[in-house]
Order: sequence, then C-alpha cells, then structure tokens
Amino acid sequence: MPNRLATLLPFPRLVRQQSGYFPLGATTHVLAGPHATREADAVRRVLAALPWPSANANSNDITKDITNANDILVDLDAGLPAEGYRLRIGPDHVRIKAADPAGAFYAAQTIRQLLPDEAWRAAPIDHAAPQTIPCAEIEDAPALKWRGAHLDVARHFFPKPVVLRFIDLLARHKLNRLHLHLTDDQGWRIESRGHPKLHEIGSHRPFSQLTRDPRTFDNKPHGGYYTLADLAEINGYAAERMITVVPELEVPGHARALLAALPDLAAAPGTRELTVATDWGIFPQIMSPLPGTLDVLAGLFGELLGAIPAKYVHIGGDECVLTDWEADPRIRDYQHELRLPSPVALHAYFLRQVADMLATSFGARSMVWDEGFTSTITGTGLRPDTVVMAWHGMEVARRAAEAGYDVVAAPTEWTYFDYSQAKDDREPTSIGGLIRTEDVAAFSPVPRDWSQEAQARLIGAQFQVWTEYIADSRMLDYMTFPRACAFADVAWAGKAVPWASLRDRLEAHLGRLAAAGVEYRPLNGPHPWQQRNPA
Repeated sequence: MPNRLATLLPFPRLVRQQSGYFPLGATTHVLAGPHATREADAVRRVLAALPWPSANANSNDITKDITNANDILVDLDAGLPAEGYRLRIGPDHVRIKAADPAGAFYAAQTIRQLLPDEAWRAAPIDHAAPQTIPCAEIEDAPALKWRGAHLDVARHFFPKPVVLRFIDLLARHKLNRLHLHLTDDQGWRIESRGHPKLHEIGSHRPFSQLTRDPRTFDNKPHGGYYTLADLAEINGYAAERMITVVPELEVPGHARALLAALPDLAAAPGTRELTVATDWGIFPQIMSPLPGTLDVLAGLFGELLGAIPAKYVHIGGDECVLTDWEADPRIRDYQHELRLPSPVALHAYFLRQVADMLATSFGARSMVWDEGFTSTITGTGLRPDTVVMAWHGMEVARRAAEAGYDVVAAPTEWTYFDYSQAKDDREPTSIGGLIRTEDVAAFSPVPRDWSQEAQARLIGAQFQVWTEYIADSRMLDYMTFPRACAFADVAWAGKAVPWASLRDRLEAHLGRLAAAGVEYRPLNGPHPWQQRNPA
C-alpha cells in the first residue's frame, strides 16, 4: 500500500507516521467532546459525503462509550491557531482536536486524502475495497488566513452547479475564500428587483470574441445570471465548506453591461451607443461619479448583500479611463465643487464614498484592485479598513502594506490562471503570458525582505481565473488544475514550495482529481482532445 501520508496536499506542518491502520467505515461514529458540537458536525459533513460501500460514518450518536473501537472523537482546543488541528490516528480510534469548525473540517479533509483515491468519487465502485487510513500524528494550521480563488463569471457565465462544484474543489484543497467577479463590461450576473433591466438587458450579449484577434467572433448568444436566491444558496453552500464568498460589483469602470441597462448612470450620457460588450479589453464607458449613481449603487449593494451578507465586498476600482469624466460638464462642475484637483482625485473620492456607504449601511469592508490604492496616494486616501488586492506585483503590495492597508497578494506573475501553461501552440487560447505549475510553486506570498510591520499586513494570497477564453467547465478545469493545487500548498505554507517534492505529491494527487472527474491538465502536457492544434 502506498504511503499516502507523503502525498498530502497541502502538506501539514508536522507528520509523524505510526504503525498500523485505522479501519474507517459504517461502524465508525463521530462523537463530540464538550463544547465541540459544531466541530463534530464539520467532520460529519465531510465523512457523510464519502462514497461508503454501505451506511456512511456520520452517526449523531454522541452517547456511545468512547472506549469502544472505530470511533472518531472531536474536541475543541482554543489553544490551537485559527483553522488549526491535531489529528491522532490509532489502530482503533481517531482523536481530532480543533481550534474551530474550520480546523475540524480540515482535519476531516486530511482523513479523506488518506483514504484511497476512490474516496473522491461520488459513489463506491468496489464494495470489497478496504477503507483504512494509516496511523499517524499530524499537527497543522495555515500560515495565511486568506487563501483565495477568484472566479470571473461575468466574461463567461457558469451555471450554479458549476460554481458549487468549484466550491467543493476549493474546500478539498483547504482554500477558504471565493471571490466572485459578478459584473463587467460583458455581463451583469445579479438579479435586481429594483432595476430589473440589469438582468433583462445586461446579462446577455449576441456573440463573443473568439480569439485574441478582435475580428473573430463565435456568432453565438451568451448569457445568464444568478437569482438572489441562487446567490444565497451559493453563499450557504460555501459556508458549510468553510469558504467565505466575496462578491464583486465593479465600480466605476468595467461597467458597460450596467450602462447598457441604465444609460442615465453613464458619464457623458447619450454621446455613444451603450451595449453589452462583445469583445475584451478596457473601455472608456464608465459610471458617472455624481450623487445619483451612489444612490442607485446603494440599492444594488443592498440587494446583493441581502443574498450574500458578506463582511468583505470587492468594488473593483481598476482600469478606469477617465476621458468621459473630463468631457462631461456636469462632472467637471462637480469636481470643482468638491475642490478636487483632477479626475484622478475624483476617482479616489468616489471609491471612498462607496466604501463609506458599504461600511455604514452594511458593516462591510471594501476591497479594491491596486489601482484603487495607487490613485488615492495623493488624494483623500482609501478608508483605513479597505483591503488592497495587489495584482500589479509585490512591489505595489509592499507599498500598500507600508501605507497601513491590509493586502491580499494576487500578482499576475504567479497567480493569473488565464495565462498559458506552456510555450506550445497546442495549448488552448489564453489571454497571454506564461505561468507553469512549477512557477506557482515558486511564489513567495510573504517576502522575507519586507519589514515585520508590512508582513503583518499581508493577510493572504489569491489566484485569479479570468474567463475571456474560458467558455465552459471543461476549460475551467484545464486552466485551474493542477495550478490551483500548487497554489493551495503555497498559501497554506505561506512560502514557496520546492518543486521536486511538490511534483511527486502532485503526481499522486492527480489520481484524486481524476476520481473526482476533474479534467485537469496533465503535468507533461494536454491530452489530444484538450489541444488547440493537435500535433
């Protein structure tokens, strides 16, 4: 039997192998120690999802004598780090001590990886297969509290089951944030009862750009949106798997879909036709910063946060072309009334207004792409509690941290999974660039040359899946995995991971992904049916 302890991903802080195996199955009971009901429930939720050959191991019988064999006892240990756990696997019982429900949940995910690959299937395939895990002592906790994944559902919409499956895969890799990019030039994906034209008009386009050549289109209508009930369901599903959903409603740029539905909110209204974008890029049409826009946004955020009562809300702030603000006399007058020196200062002021509204009305912290930070350096500044998501590199991340803002590292060099995975014409169309799985492994999210104060402001890291050229779930799998596996290892450890050791673990881990039906990219290159130009 292979040593599955050596294949864990992300790899725990401490693993001590012991002799023997624990038989896990229908006779196993998950028992809650004092004050550990929620932690035991988290373990049961993982084990109940396993494809047991017969009755599953999610019994709620907490009165059973713990001295009997084949039990899992879950205890609360407030002395452990957040999301941390200790796992003791003996030949006749298992002990889990967890800091919180997340720690217990991750202990159970470790148990799942210690089972045969078939534990990642939806139903059993061999009723005679033994369900055993190796005896060991494991102590673990993540280095970073924000271990995120960004999914763009605006450029290409993914139906709710695809998003739920994506959440399941994040949870199995102990990632704990799902950043949903819900609005952009090419689509508005949120039902609005106050402004129904948003989902009636903004959620679809007649065709889409097919390749990096802007003259090529697929001639197929594309669209879709999530009802508020769908978003509430997605949020609840994620919460059960210890994942916090971070919704993004982009302001004031990347707003063509919104402006196609609500053209009165545009800067320089009536000067050009406003439609949902069918191609990719940066567009000059952006929201007006006038007070009426903020009034509408307050209602839209109210609907969104009624479905997803998020404590973090991403408001974008990136790639804003301000020429329409300069050309609109109403906006120029408003800028002068506020005594702001430039449209850039007005951009900073607008972001601050949105952040203040979210904080005072909804108790939510705003997040911005790093342009939201760089545009405010000489202006009013961001709200002190705003989180900067740094995608232009670790230098801007350092500057934001040193300025006193919490930072999530999301640099294009290591975390943009819409980039190509090899310099090979057989690779599917990508946005450009090159990020191999070994490049992700080399990412150091907390640079050692930062000051201690700046390091303390680096709250986590996140990978990004932008979907200009990711049109379906098969391509989503291909572009995300196994790079997301390497990222999970890095984010859990808080540092780069040696590629040689990670590659060995990935080779084993791909068997789990295959059992789960993930159409990942093999480490040695795409399958023939995954290739753009087969050899």
